[in-house]
Amino acid sequence: MIQEANAAYNAKDYEKAYALFSQLAEEGNVDAMTSLGYMHQMGQGCEVDEAKTLELYTKAAEAKQPYALFNLAILYENGVGGVEHDMFKAHELHMEAAVREVPPAMYEVALMLERGLGCIQNYSEAAFWYEEAAKRGHAAAFNNLGTLYKEGHGVEQDDAKCFICFSRAAEAGLPEGLYNLGLLYDQGVGCEMDNDKALDLCRKAAYAGHEKAKSIIKNLQEDGKIVF
Repeated sequence: MIQEANAAYNAKDYEKAYALFSQLAEEGNVDAMTSLGYMHQMGQGCEVDEAKTLELYTKAAEAKQPYALFNLAILYENGVGGVEHDMFKAHELHMEAAVREVPPAMYEVALMLERGLGCIQNYSEAAFWYEEAAKRGHAAAFNNLGTLYKEGHGVEQDDAKCFICFSRAAEAGLPEGLYNLGLLYDQGVGCEMDNDKALDLCRKAAYAGHEKAKSIIKNLQEDGKIVF
């Protein structure tokens, strides 16, 4: 039945999905509890209900359901959904989800370790978790790992690896990745200097919403150095 419920949800038949997830949750299915909690959180097939969301996530997280751990961590990280802002609790829950191979949790753990949020700052541990998330295709993890390689934080400084990481983030269309890769081409770091390629990437980053890239493109247009 869980496959049927997931199929209904993916088809945006929220009424059917809600009914099926509700039945499964009553029977103790923690995957269904997690999905049902998300539906209550987003108001899909039901009214938004923070209390119900928290109850379902908490119950599923107690059974170590990976995405329930992650979703609950996000609530604590942002102080929403009926919980107090608690970065230490958020880090603990993200770590539990990360060791259960939830890529966005791996990224959040890395970000918190890099910045010392809810934990002791540790660049090498941050690099480890960024790499784990990147291996699973997380674009922002590639970008942030590239920054660590560029600066030599927690890893040996390595321009070639930095270029690879920013390239993967850019290939995924991440605005920050496009911009960072453009900077490498502009400076000839980890690659041959190519100002045309740098400008093209900066333009793509600007179109994708990167504010600094927007400013650069605007200034170049105003100075008459580019026409579009």
